[in-house]
Amino acid sequence: QVQLVESGGGLVQPGGSLRLSCDASGSTISINGMGWYRQAPGNQRELVAGINRGGRIYYADSVKGRFTISRDNAKNTVDLQMTSLKPEDTAVYYCNTPFYNEYVAAGNYWGQGTQVTVSS
Repeated sequence: QVQLVESGGGLVQPGGSLRLSCDASGSTISINGMGWYRQAPGNQRELVAGINRGGRIYYADSVKGRFTISRDNAKNTVDLQMTSLKPEDTAVYYCNTPFYNEYVAAGNYWGQGTQVTVSS
């Protein structure tokens, strides 16, 4: 059974940084890839970043240059380093697997989500 557990969310001031982590069990991330999505109130869930089996990385235009996705195959975790955070980054962030590329619909497995709030 696949289980994804996110951690690292919280409250941060504009311009600040946070690091999210997704711990996967029952799924090998180096094989299946991982995506990070977010959903703000009243908005649809959107793909923020993803890393696939081959290590190809995708970033949404809104986060390019500010967010970095990385994978630790030994720990079977995927992190999302978020810098220069803006109020519009406020959302619940979810990890999701499998991830192939930005054109393929989200995978079947979701974490429970972690809240990120950017506010002064």
